[in-house]
Amino acid sequence: MNYETEIKSDLGDASNVKFAEQGGFARLTTGKARWVIAVVLALAAIIGGYMLMSGGETAADDDRDAQAPSISVIAPGRTTVTGEITATGTLAARRSMPVGVVGEGGRVVSVPVEQGSWVRQGQVLAVIDRSVQTQQAQSAAAQIQVAQADANLAQANLDRALQLVERGFVSKADVDRLTATRDAAVARVRVAQASLRELQARNARLNIVAPSAGLILERNVEPGQTVSGGSPPLFLIAKGGEMEMLARLSETDLARLSPGESAEVTPAGSAKTFSGQIWQLAPTIDAQDRQGTARIALPYAPELRPGGFATATISSGTLVAPILPESAVLSDSEGDYVYIIDNENKAVRRSVTTGEVTSKGIVIAEGLTGSEKVVLRAGGFLTEGETVVPELVKQGGE
Repeated sequence: MNYETEIKSDLGDASNVKFAEQGGFARLTTGKARWVIAVVLALAAIIGGYMLMSGGETAADDDRDAQAPSISVIAPGRTTVTGEITATGTLAARRSMPVGVVGEGGRVVSVPVEQGSWVRQGQVLAVIDRSVQTQQAQSAAAQIQVAQADANLAQANLDRALQLVERGFVSKADVDRLTATRDAAVARVRVAQASLRELQARNARLNIVAPSAGLILERNVEPGQTVSGGSPPLFLIAKGGEMEMLARLSETDLARLSPGESAEVTPAGSAKTFSGQIWQLAPTIDAQDRQGTARIALPYAPELRPGGFATATISSGTLVAPILPESAVLSDSEGDYVYIIDNENKAVRRSVTTGEVTSKGIVIAEGLTGSEKVVLRAGGFLTEGETVVPELVKQGGE
């Protein structure tokens, strides 16, 4: 059953309020109802807009995270590094002995040794003609015989005079004179003998002999050549065959070394490496190139040729420090630096002090503890504070 009733509006206008009743329900169509509905719709719009804006910001953040570059990082840790210094220099005999003429010289008649030969101490290296000196020695020997004969005669005369003096036939003065004659004759014998020994010594020096056992590095004389005391050395001998490398180092590197440090020496043109150790450091620095010399003792080997060029790798103690690949270390006007990734995945510049360059990478002496996440390769494309997605790789990994 439907009822329709007209009721005067309480608002005093001509508007009618109609209730349509059907099945126990009524529909209200007044101005006040419309206002309530508008307020509800406005609240719904505000809430929807807020939710829409919040969802947009989250999406934007997600978008930015999705667009952040993926960067390979490495946690270097700390490694025990054996310090190494690389130097170049020349090879030489550790003790080179120039051998020349020590006597009056003359014409060389024989050279029984060759360059590269091993010789013992006192071995004859060259013989100088001594035909004249031999005759002089024979003459000196004859002079000894003459002097000895005079001494014998003087002794006999003295003996006879001593027998006669007891009988009164010879005076005391005669005995004194004969004694003096005998003493002079004996002295002349000694002079003649000394002269002979001098000539023999001079003649012996006409044999050029090795002052010590070793290896002949140079032979600068041939048979028939005339030599004298002012001639250049005839031979150059490496005492004991011992060699060394004269490694040239900067004054900074030289200050880090001490005698006894081990070294590995590789001659130019050879694949072999020889072990040695520093036995002497130069007490001075060259004022021209600001370098000094470290002398590295080496045992004899055919590949170690004096005058040749060689490279030495010298151990200079140990150091515990991080090691980074060369691609991770950057440099500009402010010095060396790396990029590390912090806990918020942002790139942070970190200044470092580099040390030795090893086969594993660059030693970082200062600036890192080893636990940081260091950008491996793309540091040159990052900016301070940039957000990235770090991907940790193993030491030595790609």
